[in-house]
Amino acid sequence: MIGLLVDDKEKEELIYLLKREMDELLFDLYDERINHYVKTGMEERYDILYSLFKRIASPNDCLRYMKKTNFSHNKD
Repeated sequence: MIGLLVDDKEKEELIYLLKREMDELLFDLYDERINHYVKTGMEERYDILYSLFKRIASPNDCLRYMKKTNFSHNKD
């Protein structure tokens, strides 16, 4: 386990970066042109980012970014 000390300004920057990356992934996950194998990898990345996000974000923000569906099961 690794510990990390950040101040409030750094925390807000981390939240912003995680939100931005998760928004991009969610947008791409809805794109039907992307292969389901690629989407599986994207979902794994999203899950990792979300687990980091949960540690520093407010509960309301966490609810907003909670994954509602499994995108990789829509096979081409």
